[in-house]
Amino acid sequence: MQGRNWILVGIAVILGLAAVLVANAWFSGVEQRQAQVAEQQQMARIVVANQPIAFGNALSVQNVKLVNWPQTSVPVGAFNSIDEALKGGSVALRPIVVGEPVLASKLSGRATLSANLPVGFVAYAIPISEVAGVAGFVRPGDIVDVLLTRQIPGDNAGAQDKMNDVVLTAIPVLAIDTVADDTQTEAKPGKTATLQVDRLGAQKLALSSQLGSLSLALRNAADQTLATNQTVLPPQLSGRNIAIRKPGNAAPPMAPLSFVGLGAAPVGPVAAPRPMGPTMTVVRGSQSSEYEVPRGH
Repeated sequence: MQGRNWILVGIAVILGLAAVLVANAWFSGVEQRQAQVAEQQQMARIVVANQPIAFGNALSVQNVKLVNWPQTSVPVGAFNSIDEALKGGSVALRPIVVGEPVLASKLSGRATLSANLPVGFVAYAIPISEVAGVAGFVRPGDIVDVLLTRQIPGDNAGAQDKMNDVVLTAIPVLAIDTVADDTQTEAKPGKTATLQVDRLGAQKLALSSQLGSLSLALRNAADQTLATNQTVLPPQLSGRNIAIRKPGNAAPPMAPLSFVGLGAAPVGPVAAPRPMGPTMTVVRGSQSSEYEVPRGH
């Protein structure tokens, strides 16, 4: 009986080895056939992702594969072998989708935000809030305008005398807080936004953050038009400029009025009575009118 068991074990081992050899031969044959097809059809063999690769993930034999690719449209920086793509412990600098070629420009020895910056640009972080960050809908990869709200300069400016300027326009967002993956599109409020700007833009952001509060305006990513840097003041928030003067302030001089009738002599300027209480000045175009505000209202 014991001898029979050893015979069965031996047969099982032989069958297992045979299965492995057959599988290796089959896979080798598939690879050879694919290479022959690529050569016959003037195709190249390049490395692509066979599963999504997120920012910072390392390449491995499990998430990449070789496929046939038209020889005339091979992207610059493509790899012709998996070993070449995995050399040096490559990690993804930006997300790679299934079937997308793995390019040298998308890989690095370590995933750092600086590797994504074009030459001549820097990353600069500004503080934001849930409101200033468009309720969390500003995410990495979006395009924004940066607005500055600050006090109007001058000795007579009050606490409510504010002004707003467009500091920078059409600026890419690199990260919100510590999230730099542009595939994470779910709205999530953050406390900091890292923007891709040139050095002058970084200087403007550094100074603006000391002068007032910064906020982001989300724009269409396909819209490349630059916003005009127009200053908005409180009077522009209404169709009419309305101001209440303090009691005792002199009213502005009124333009002289004249009436000319048939055979009548011109009438000279008529002075308006000076109001005793607070007044309200209403400006319509280039004309202004002053009205007395009753004290009981």
